[in-house]
Amino acid sequence: MKFYLISDNIDTQMGLRLAGIDGVVVHTEEEISSALDRAMTMEDVGVVLMTELAVKKCREKVYRYKLTKALPLIVEIPDRHANSHISDTISQYIKEAVGITL
Repeated sequence: MKFYLISDNIDTQMGLRLAGIDGVVVHTEEEISSALDRAMTMEDVGVVLMTELAVKKCREKVYRYKLTKALPLIVEIPDRHANSHISDTISQYIKEAVGITL
């Protein structure tokens, strides 16, 4: 199983490419949505890495995939904007999945 990156900036893509991780750079909501749909159907991809801004622009689709598909995993990674509030993200997943607010 491989990693695959969906990034909103070339810096993150270049850095992860040095580690052997393929991916795409996308900017609009439509491009991100299309790239995510493609990545979710790739047989050899086990983890889809997405930058914070990419997730933010396509949050509903990301949540839907996370709640309905076991593989590939979607992992939000900080990028050069680096303002991740991971506890808020986890709380949101729990609220949507089970209906409980933490």
